[in-house]
Amino acid sequence: MSETDLIIIGAGPGGYRAAEYAAKQGMKVTIFENNEVGGTCLNVGCIPTKTYVHSATFAEARERMATVIPQLRAGIEGILSHPNITLVREKAVFGKTPLLLDGLGETPVIIATGSETKWLPIKGFDDPRVVDSTGLLNLETLPKRLAIIGAGVIGMEFASVFHRFGSEVTVIEYLKECLPALDSDIAKRLRKYLEKQGITFKMKTAVENIADIDADVILMATGRKPRTEGLNLEILGITLAPNGAIPVDDNFQYCVNHNSQLPKVYAIGDVNGRQMLAHAAEMQAVRAVNHILGKPDGIRFDIMPAAIFTTPEAACVGPTEDQLKEQGIAYECRKSFWRANGKALAMAETEGMLKLFADAEGRLLGCHAYGAHAADIVQEVSALICRDTTVSQLRDMVHIHPTLSEILKDAVD
Repeated sequence: MSETDLIIIGAGPGGYRAAEYAAKQGMKVTIFENNEVGGTCLNVGCIPTKTYVHSATFAEARERMATVIPQLRAGIEGILSHPNITLVREKAVFGKTPLLLDGLGETPVIIATGSETKWLPIKGFDDPRVVDSTGLLNLETLPKRLAIIGAGVIGMEFASVFHRFGSEVTVIEYLKECLPALDSDIAKRLRKYLEKQGITFKMKTAVENIADIDADVILMATGRKPRTEGLNLEILGITLAPNGAIPVDDNFQYCVNHNSQLPKVYAIGDVNGRQMLAHAAEMQAVRAVNHILGKPDGIRFDIMPAAIFTTPEAACVGPTEDQLKEQGIAYECRKSFWRANGKALAMAETEGMLKLFADAEGRLLGCHAYGAHAADIVQEVSALICRDTTVSQLRDMVHIHPTLSEILKDAVD
């Protein structure tokens, strides 16, 4: 073994998982990180927003966030203290950093630099009232009036949370419906429920001037873009995709048009623009390391569950009903409702609906739902799809009573 068998740039979910997995395979790993370990997800994304979701008040949320993040960050630093891992706390730059002086040597490199806020060039976007999700999490006082531009995952989660804290929330969205990755029927029902709770939605509305928005704080929740600036990728001859991502093949190896490869360069997580989810980055890390080692695996990247932690939460795996229709796929849709479930009634969480899709042969294709613990139910379906489970096989599986998982069973019964 050489002194360094693998170089990783970025210690977010993809980077630190790649380091941990490679180290356990006996590889000597050097990982670069010029900010806090844990990446966007831990420091300014998934984890802090979930402390807000599960807190009763704004003050409690800020207090819990200040406790939870350092605790989890310490855990990641513990992972990176493995004897096979060297953590270098500086920015890695091809052609300048010692291990990358000649651009690309014999040592494989995994780029896992994540993403950053995609600011829309709206007139007045530099108004001091405008913040991104990081800025919103750093607020020390609860805004009386919060306007959110964008009804994607980030916008919808913060709308739900800050409304519960007591802010007057308005969501402005250019599209006709929120959460485009979610089945439109489910998304519409969730939006209508949140409207009844007091959140104002302005759909099919374009913001032309920030000055026209009457709010104390304005959240720009218009998505994220791959972070590649400053890496000096040009010296490797890397050509970025139109969305700024590093193009990769199914092993997450740099690849342009399937014929121009750099055999030692991999890109995982948000920086490749494929699936901007922390759990996707972690599994891409495993695939990339396996490919470097020549180890086959059975990871299904075409089956990627996702969740939106509004109140109630929503989750999905597989195609929407609209997508099935557009693709001309013969399918059957089965529905079930939280209001008919004993556990949901006992919890006083009766708002929710599930849609389960199967093909003409009865094989499960997807599931979209909103309601209490929807993510847990969709995760079960995701596992079943990975094993080509049919509706009849699911019907024969015993589910504990009383649990919310019976909502899934009801869909096939």
